[in-house]
Amino acid sequence: MVAQQEGLPNRHVLTVPAMGSAVRLTRETTEQVLARWGINRNHPTVDPALLILGELVTNSVRHAAALSPNITVIHAVGPDTFAFAVHDRHPYQPALCAAATAAGGGGLATVIELTLGLGGTAVVRADADGGGKTIWITLPL
Repeated sequence: MVAQQEGLPNRHVLTVPAMGSAVRLTRETTEQVLARWGINRNHPTVDPALLILGELVTNSVRHAAALSPNITVIHAVGPDTFAFAVHDRHPYQPALCAAATAAGGGGLATVIELTLGLGGTAVVRADADGGGKTIWITLPL
């Protein structure tokens, strides 16, 4: 999976403060980045991707802001793949598989349900020092 993301030719990085406005700013920036890369706003993956991204940023704002004053969002795209990641400096790593099967799992359950429903993948990667994590979502275009 790492090679797949590294092989995506277009990348964009956005760092936002871990506050409520981060969700709106991230969504708006993602729409602009996708448009610049030629991905039509009406593409069937765009709305679910924006919802997934919004949920991940919301979770970082709600649960990580005390330890992570900033959130970094990475966008990457190739001919048939859109990948994005949300990074914060809180060490907790959510169990994505458990979220997928949990009743009433909230935002993370929605993330996993939408990602898998689109034929995508989700993975959590710890920072090398264990002090933070990145959640990567990869979706087919």
